[in-house]
Amino acid sequence: MKFLDQFKQKNKKFYIKWTVIGMSAIMAALAALWLYINDWDAQQSMNALVETVTVEEPATEAPKEQVTKVPESPEVVEEPTEEKPVIEEPVEETVTDATVYSEKALPKEPTIINGILLANKQHPLPETYAPGEVPEAHAAFEAMKAEAAKVGINLNAFSTYRNFARQKQLYESYVAKDGQQAADRYSARPGYSEHQTGLSFDIGESGQEQHWASASFGDTEGGKWLAVNAHNYGFILRYPEGKEKITGYMHESWHFRYVGKDVATQIYEKGITLEEYLGVN
Repeated sequence: MKFLDQFKQKNKKFYIKWTVIGMSAIMAALAALWLYINDWDAQQSMNALVETVTVEEPATEAPKEQVTKVPESPEVVEEPTEEKPVIEEPVEETVTDATVYSEKALPKEPTIINGILLANKQHPLPETYAPGEVPEAHAAFEAMKAEAAKVGINLNAFSTYRNFARQKQLYESYVAKDGQQAADRYSARPGYSEHQTGLSFDIGESGQEQHWASASFGDTEGGKWLAVNAHNYGFILRYPEGKEKITGYMHESWHFRYVGKDVATQIYEKGITLEEYLGVN
């Protein structure tokens, strides 16, 4: 056993010696190889060796600025508003009956619209209004009468201007005869008569007196001529047939009102009344 321990100790030294010698040889060989690679330049070899073993530290990047992201507001989706159907309530139409008299007291001034004097059951005249027969209207009638005479028609204005007192007398006589309800259809109460304006003419044909102030006048030659020619002289048929609810009075084929040629022509061509032309009831 002692012999064996001595042999192992001796061989251990032998192994260590040759191991050192082998490592040295290997190092020398590597050094020679390194010098050979660098053209046997010792300084160049050392520099290359340093560069090889030097570990390049990674460049330090500047810290990125931290951006705080603001959360987006959730999109608000508007819910469609349900449209409720609009229910229109029926509007009661107010119909003014022009045959009914105004209950207001007589005014202090007459009603003039667009330069035209208006007198009806809703627009009365002052009791003191007394212009007489208007000269312009009288001249227009005379010119119309002269023209009608050329075709053998002899016109006669049998009733023109009437003042308040005269109209009061006539109206009361009609009421006594036919009653107020009937009288109100064909005769005006005092203060409401167009004859008080001095612009209205009750016209008949001489020799045809039986048709004066009668619906039958419209069937005579004089009545027919006036119906199609009066506007040329500034007159209109004041109370046409079928317009009682607008004018307030029954049809009177003999009652003409002076309004001037231009207005009379427009009313005639449109087939309307004075109230409709002025836009009033």
